Amino acid sequence: MKKILSLLLLLALLSISFYAGRTTKKESVLPDKRVTQVAIIVKDIDKASKAWAEVLGVDVPQSGVAEGHPSRPTLYKGNPSDAKAKLAFFSMENLQIELIQPLGPPSTWQDYLDQHGEGIHHIAFGVKGIDSMEKKFLARGNPTVMRGGWDGGAYSYVDASADLGCILELLENY
Repeated sequence: MKKILSLLLLLALLSISFYAGRTTKKESVLPDKRVTQVAIIVKDIDKASKAWAEVLGVDVPQSGVAEGHPSRPTLYKGNPSDAKAKLAFFSMENLQIELIQPLGPPSTWQDYLDQHGEGIHHIAFGVKGIDSMEKKFLARGNPTVMRGGWDGGAYSYVDASADLGCILELLENY
């Protein structure tokens, strides 16, 4: 009887340790799982903004031009860049839709338009410590293809297309 109880106890402990090992989560590269933005590359931002506004039943947002900022100069493929784009934002209840019309010179935006035409360019996640996040993605084989900033924040486009099928944007608000 003592042997049977010992064997049952051993089986129970093995079962618990096996189960516990299977439910342990791996450390996530992205701590915050909320998608904050989906961005679409367009040829004509005025036309696209009107179409989206009609579908969503909202006013057409005012567009603005994104360009380099001295707090975090734009780098494209590791080199300084004067890349510019016209942007329009639709703030939804659960995320933001960003329309991007590339204005040149070469950028990840223009590359996407040239290679794929209009379409979804990236999915964005909010992060803290954007530089360390870039390093985490680089260690996974996902290099930063473009980065820059604005008054109050920074962005990095990480090429995760080989394993995730898209570009990820890391957004940090200061």
